[in-house]
Amino acid sequence: MPAGTLYLCPTPLGNLEDITLRALRVLREADLVAAEDTRRTRALLGHFKIKARLTSYHEHNSEKKMPALIGALLDGLDVALVSDAGTPAISDPGHELVKEAVAKQITVVSLPGPSAVICALAGSGLPSSPFSFYGFPPARGRLRRQQLAAMLAEDKTVIFYEAPHRLARTLGEMAGEQPERQAVVARELTKLHEEFVRGTLQELSDKFSAAEARGECTVLLAPAPRAPEQKSGAPVLVEELINSGLTKKEAVRVAAKRLGLSRRELYQQFCIKK
Repeated sequence: MPAGTLYLCPTPLGNLEDITLRALRVLREADLVAAEDTRRTRALLGHFKIKARLTSYHEHNSEKKMPALIGALLDGLDVALVSDAGTPAISDPGHELVKEAVAKQITVVSLPGPSAVICALAGSGLPSSPFSFYGFPPARGRLRRQQLAAMLAEDKTVIFYEAPHRLARTLGEMAGEQPERQAVVARELTKLHEEFVRGTLQELSDKFSAAEARGECTVLLAPAPRAPEQKSGAPVLVEELINSGLTKKEAVRVAAKRLGLSRRELYQQFCIKK
């Protein structure tokens, strides 16, 4: 028996009108719908009068549930994967299921549809090409400091998600390094209270420190100003990046990219200075 197909089925960020006709058909025809939150998905399916067999698949049970889902696919069942909102496998455990399906030579079909990343980028007014997406920053510790430093060092538009109760803190930490960096907070996309809040990191930090954000938040940073194309400034930039939380190797990579130098050349310069 041929294996079934794993369908990645985007669902609305908030406005139910955003679901596609193709997504509705796939949800109707799938043998099994794997949902991040079965209660939310059941409400969505009920709105469109779709009856489906549901099972949960989320970050807390993914290791346990993955073998059963892969087994169902190998047995010839078609599985539709959905997240709470937007496109599955982007900053959620769906990625691991897709990777395992690919390893088992199971067909994966990714449907186009709602995505907070693209929706926020298109409406931000910031350069749309190229851009970097970082997902959710770590909540604390060295990895958090490293990721914030790496995002601030990017010379392209940066997009990341942040929980509303951590938004003010994250903006404040970034403003402490680059207060004049332009940024956008896209909040409650497609919903009744959707808004794009634009300003410097310092202005946004002040705003959301005064009143905690509500709802889902996507943050965008304008590209960092390009550093002077001078080799003599490379060691200083590397040291600044290390002081901001990057390792030496990461600092060399970021600085080389910003200054247009080879990594080997920059590393040699840095070692000579040290």
